[in-house]
Amino acid sequence: MRFIIRTIAAAVALWVAVQFIDGIDVNAPSNSAKYWGVLLLVALIFGIVNAIVKPIVKALGCAIIALTLGLFLLVINALMLLLTSWIAGELDIPFHVDSFYPAAFWGAIIVSVVSWLLGLFIPDKD
Repeated sequence: MRFIIRTIAAAVALWVAVQFIDGIDVNAPSNSAKYWGVLLLVALIFGIVNAIVKPIVKALGCAIIALTLGLFLLVINALMLLLTSWIAGELDIPFHVDSFYPAAFWGAIIVSVVSWLLGLFIPDKD
């Protein structure tokens, strides 16, 4: 149940990014069942990418992250959003991020902030 709630929260965060950032697009009729289905699928892909690829990239880039006092994590988050867009394209899911900057960079910031805010309202296991 917690996984489903987190996936829905990620879909809402992606929806906010689509609304505010030019260059992040869902090619489906707005607010239709297909539109929200695409957002849920992309949120699922984004969650899998963040669970599998992101820890590896963070481990490899540990020195750069420390050197930049964590600012390099913004670049990693943007790259994870671009990777999600590429995977969605390969699976014929109508979600696309145009470029690293400004679309993926600012989109990743918005997704992170909205996910964090929504996470404050999602109860932990404890």
